[in-house]
Amino acid sequence: MARPQPPPWAHAAFLLCLLGLGRAIKIPMDLSQPPTITKQSEKDHIVDPRDNILIECEAKGNPAPSFHWTRNSKFFNVAKDPRVSMRRRSGTLVIDFRSGGRPEEYEGEYQCFARNKFGTALSNRIHLQVSKSPLWPKENLDPVVVQEGAPLILQCNPPPGLPSPVIFWMSSSMEPIPQDKRVSQGHNGDLYFSNVMVQDMQTDYSCNARFHFTHTIQQKNPFTLKVLTNHPYNDSSLRNHPDMYSARGVAERTPSFMYPQGSTSSQMVLRGMDLLLECIASGVPTPDIVWYKKGGDLPSDKAKFENFNKALRITNVSEEDSGEYFCLASNKMGSTRRTISVRVKAAPYWLDEPKNLILAPGEDGRLVCRANGNPKPTVQWMVNGEPLQSAPPNPNREVAGDTIIFRDTQISSRAVYQCNTSNEHGYLLANAFVSVLDVPPRMLSPRNQLIRVILYNRTRLDCPFFGSPIPTLRWFKNGQGSNLDGGNYHVYENGSLEIKMIRKEDQGIYTCVATNILGKAENQVRLEVKDPTRIYRMPEDQIVKRGTTVQLECRVKHDPSLKLTVSWLKDDEPLYIGNRMKKEDDSLTIFGVAERDQGSYTCIASTELDQDLAKAYLTVLGRPDRPRDLELTDLAERSVRLTWIPGDDNNSPITDYVVQFEEDQFQPGVWHDHSKFPGSVNSAVLQLSPYVNYQFRVIAVNEVGSSHPSLPSERYRTSGAAPESNPSDVKGEGSRKNNMEITWTPMNATSAFGPNLRYIVKWRRRETRETWNNATVWGSRYVVGQTPVYVPYEIRVQAENDFGKGPEPDTVIGYSGEDYPRAAPTDVKIRVLNSTAISLQWNRVYPDTVQGQLREYRAYYWRESSLLKSLWVSQKRQQASFSGDRLRGVVSRLFPYSNYKLEMVVVNGRGDGPRSETKEFTTPEGVPSAPRRFRVRQPNPQTINLEWDHPEHPNGILTGYSLRYVPFNGTKVGKQMVENFSPNQTKFTVQRADPVSRYRFTLSARTQVGSGEAVTEESPASPNEAYTNNRAYVTTQGWFIGLMCAIALLVLILLIVCFIKRSRGGKYPVREKKDVPLGPEDPKEEDGSFDYSDEDNKPLQGSQTSLDGTIKQQESDDSLVDYGEGGEGQFNEDGSFIGQYTVKKDKEETEGNESSEATSPVNAIYSLA
Repeated sequence: MARPQPPPWAHAAFLLCLLGLGRAIKIPMDLSQPPTITKQSEKDHIVDPRDNILIECEAKGNPAPSFHWTRNSKFFNVAKDPRVSMRRRSGTLVIDFRSGGRPEEYEGEYQCFARNKFGTALSNRIHLQVSKSPLWPKENLDPVVVQEGAPLILQCNPPPGLPSPVIFWMSSSMEPIPQDKRVSQGHNGDLYFSNVMVQDMQTDYSCNARFHFTHTIQQKNPFTLKVLTNHPYNDSSLRNHPDMYSARGVAERTPSFMYPQGSTSSQMVLRGMDLLLECIASGVPTPDIVWYKKGGDLPSDKAKFENFNKALRITNVSEEDSGEYFCLASNKMGSTRRTISVRVKAAPYWLDEPKNLILAPGEDGRLVCRANGNPKPTVQWMVNGEPLQSAPPNPNREVAGDTIIFRDTQISSRAVYQCNTSNEHGYLLANAFVSVLDVPPRMLSPRNQLIRVILYNRTRLDCPFFGSPIPTLRWFKNGQGSNLDGGNYHVYENGSLEIKMIRKEDQGIYTCVATNILGKAENQVRLEVKDPTRIYRMPEDQIVKRGTTVQLECRVKHDPSLKLTVSWLKDDEPLYIGNRMKKEDDSLTIFGVAERDQGSYTCIASTELDQDLAKAYLTVLGRPDRPRDLELTDLAERSVRLTWIPGDDNNSPITDYVVQFEEDQFQPGVWHDHSKFPGSVNSAVLQLSPYVNYQFRVIAVNEVGSSHPSLPSERYRTSGAAPESNPSDVKGEGSRKNNMEITWTPMNATSAFGPNLRYIVKWRRRETRETWNNATVWGSRYVVGQTPVYVPYEIRVQAENDFGKGPEPDTVIGYSGEDYPRAAPTDVKIRVLNSTAISLQWNRVYPDTVQGQLREYRAYYWRESSLLKSLWVSQKRQQASFSGDRLRGVVSRLFPYSNYKLEMVVVNGRGDGPRSETKEFTTPEGVPSAPRRFRVRQPNPQTINLEWDHPEHPNGILTGYSLRYVPFNGTKVGKQMVENFSPNQTKFTVQRADPVSRYRFTLSARTQVGSGEAVTEESPASPNEAYTNNRAYVTTQGWFIGLMCAIALLVLILLIVCFIKRSRGGKYPVREKKDVPLGPEDPKEEDGSFDYSDEDNKPLQGSQTSLDGTIKQQESDDSLVDYGEGGEGQFNEDGSFIGQYTVKKDKEETEGNESSEATSPVNAIYSLA
C-alpha cells in the first residue's frame, strides 16, 4: 500500500507557471501593434519527396501583417512560380508537385517577413532539405573465413541518407541476429564479434537500413562465415562444457579494443545533446566492460549503459560533463583500458531573451539580448529586418552592446527589433517590438468569476489587465481597504494574486484594481474553499493464488458539493473493466484471478478540482511455466543425465520437478512418471531399464499446481538384457468346473528388458506332486483343461525374452473350477425374537459336498399372508446371507402379525446348492404405522374438524386412536388435552375455547402391543381463510343455487320487457346489439355490486368458479391445494361442510371435486346486482 508522491515534473510545471507570471503584459488584439511571429517551421526542415512541401510562417498584428519570403538571402517571388502558393491570411508556403517538378530544385535557405505599418518581424532561417534514401550498391561478397576464437568485424557501410537510416542486422531469411556481450552491433552499424565460435556458421549476416520518410528497408548482400575449428559442431557435450574455449582447443587471449582505434581518442559534443561513448573489445573469453570518469563519478542521474555495457550514454550534456572517460575491458587473462577525451561546446543559448516593450509617450525603456555559448557568440541588432547601422537615425535610441536604451519615446519610435546571436555551432534569432500607446486601464477577463480551490493548496487568482502607461495593480478582500501583498499573498507583474496556502478564512470576494494616470478599472473574483479529496482506506499489496477472488479497497472522503469519480489504473494505464471485474464506489473486485492480472493497481479519486491516488501491487501465484531446452548427456547403458532450463515460477517457488518418460514399443504416446526431484535442481541422473527407447519430459510443480509438460527430449535407446523379474499377481481360478484359468499382470516396457517378451507357464497338482506341465504364452492368460473339480494346483510363471530367462519364479497355489453344492443345510430351527425378527440355527454340510469354496449359507423367505384377513400382502422372495462356515444367524425387518415361509441353501463360487425343507413361522402382533391423510379443517371460528384414514400397516388388530392437542399463540403454550377413539372412528370436531390461538394436533393408532408412529398437524394461521371457505360452503348448497338461478331468470325477463317497451316508445334511438350472456369476467358496476370474497381470492381473468367456490384455472393442472390455500370440499354426515387447510403431499389428495364449466349463479347474481 502506498500513496505515490507527486512526480518531479509537477514541481517543475508549477515553477514554469510562476515564471510565466512575470512576463511582459500582452497588448489586446483590438489595439494597434506591430507583427509577432506565432508559428514557423524548424530550422532544419527535412521533407518527404513524395509529398507537397509546406514551409510554415504565421504572425499576428493590428493591422493584420502581410508576408514575403527570401530564398538564399534573395527575394523569392511567389507569384512567378505556378507551383508555389501562399495560404490566405498566412505566410505559409505550399509547393505543389501534383503537376510535376523535382522537389530537389527547391532546396535552400528560406526566411519569412511579416510586415504592417508599425514594423517587420522575421522568422528563423529555415534550411529546406529533401529526404534521400539512396540504393545500396550491388556487390558480391566472398565467404568470410575466420579461425574459431578470432575477432571479426562485418562492416555495414550503408548508403548516406537524409536523415541517417536506422541500421539492424538480420539473416537473409529475415530472422534477427541474436546479440549478446560476444556479438553486438556498434553505433556505426558494423557487427562486432569479440570472438568467433563455430555455431556462428549457422546463419548468414545481412545489414539492413530503414529510411524514415520513405518507410523502406534496403538489405545488403549477406555475409557467409566459414569458421575453421578443431572440433565438429555437433559435439554437444563441448558446447555446454564449463570451460568451453579450452575444451574446444581455442587459445585464450587478453582483451584488445576493436573500437575505437588507437590508444586514445577524443570526442566533441554540444551542450544539451546526448553524449555516446563506445568501447568494443575482443578476447577469449569474452571480456567485460566497465566505465569510469577521471577525477570524479559518472553522473548517475544522466548516465546509462547500453549494448551490454559497451556503450555509455549521458543525456542532456552540460559543461561539467567534459573531461576524460576511460573504459576497462577485462577477462581472466588480463585487462586493458582506453581513454576518451570529451570536449563540450555550446551553440548560443539565451540568458536574457529580448521581450516586447510597451511604453507610453515620454517613457524610457530598454531591450536586452544576452546569450552564452562556446565559443562566445556575437550579437547583431536589426530593426524591421534591416541592420541597425543602416536604419534611419533615432535620437531617442542608444545601442550599448547587447542592450538598446530608449529615452523619451514618441509614437514614431514604434518598430520591431531583431537580435541575432551566433557562433560556429548555430544561431538564435529573437523578435521584440517597441509599441508606444496611450491607453487607460482595462480588464481583460470576464467579470465576477467563481474560483473553487482545495483547502491547504496553493492557488492563483488571475486578473489580466492592460493599460499604457502600465497600470499599478492592487488586490482587496471583501471590500477591505488594506492591499493584499506579503505574508500569505504575493502579487505578480501580470496581476495574478498567489495565495500560498489556502485556509477556510480565505474564502470570500477578492477585488483587483488597476490604476494609471488615465484612470482605473476593477474586477471581482469569488473564492470558495473546498475540502480535499482523500483516500482514507487504501488498497493493500496482496499475494493471491490464480483462480481466487481478490478485493482492492479504496474508500474516499471528499467535499460533498463536488462530484466524485473513482477510476483505476493497472500498470499506469487505464484499467479495462471486463466481465471478471466488478467496480464499486469503494472497491475493485477481480473474480477468477489470472496471471495477466498481476501488476500495480492505482485507485484515483478525483473531483473537478483535485484528486488523490493510492497504489497497491497484486502478486498472482500461478502455476510455473514449462521447463525448456531439455538435453541428454553422460549417456550410459543404464543411466543418462537430463538437464533442463527452469521456466518462470510465477511468484511461487518451484518445489518439485517430475520427470516423465514415454516409450514407443508397448505403449506409444503414453507418458509415465519416472522420478521426482527437488525444485532447486535442473539436472539429474536417471536410472534406465534395458531395451527401452526413452523420451523424456519435465513438469514443474509449485504450491499452486503443475506446469504444462516441457517439449520432449530427443530419444535414447538402451541395450537389451534378460528379464530381472517375473510377472506379478499370478492367480489360478476355474472359469468352468473342469478347467483352471491361470492369469497374471503382464510386464511393462521398463521390465521387459528385451525383444519378444514371453511367459513360461508351469503347473501341477499339489497332492500328487506329479511332474510339471509347461507352456509358452505371449499374452497374460492360459487355460488348463480336463481338471478335477476344485483341486489345488502349484503354479509358476517365468518371464523370458531373446536375451534369456528371468529369475526362478515363486510358486502360487491355484484351484480348478467349482461345481454346484450337492447338499442342503439340515435340522433348520427357527425361534421368533420379536414381531420383526427371528433367529436361525442349522447343521453344517460335509465339506466334500460343497464342491468348491464355501462362500455363505443363505436363507430365502417370503411373506405368505397377514393374520388380518382383509389385508393384501406381497409374496416377493427376500434373502439373508450368512458369510463363511456359520451355524446360526438372525433375519430382521419382518412384518409383524404375518405368516412366513423359509428355505436355506449352501452357496459356493459356482452358485446355490439344493434347498432345505421349507419351514413356516408366524410373527406376533406389533405397533401400527402412522394414520394416513390426517387433515385439519376450520369451517368457522368456533370449530375445528379433524379427519384421518386408517394406518397403511396396522401390524395387528387396531384397538383405537389417541389424540393429543394443545393450543398455542406464538411462544405461549396452553394445557394439553387427550382424546381416545374407537378403531372405527376417523373424524372428530374440536370446539375452540380461544378464537385467537392455534392448535397443534398429534394422532397415533394403537394395538394391544402399544401406540404406533404419530403424525402432527396444526390448525390454519388466518381466520379469514376459514371465513372464505365457509362462504364457499354456502354458495355450493343446492337450495342456494336454485334460489339464485330463479332470481337471475326473473331479472333477465325484466330486462327483456324493458328493452321491448323502449323500442315501442319511439323516444329513444334504436341501436342493434348482439346479446352477450353475462359471465364472471364481466366488469361489475361500482354502485350496487358486492363481493363476499377477499380481494386476493377474486377469480383471475380467464378463470372459472366451480360450484364449491374454488378457482379452477383453464388449461392448467395446478391446484390451490398445492400452495396450501384450499383443498377438496366434503360434506359431513350431518350436512355440514368440512374445509381443508393442510398442504397435501400426494397428487390424489390435492384433487378436489371437479366443477362444471358453467359459471356460478352466485357470481352472476352479484354482477347484476
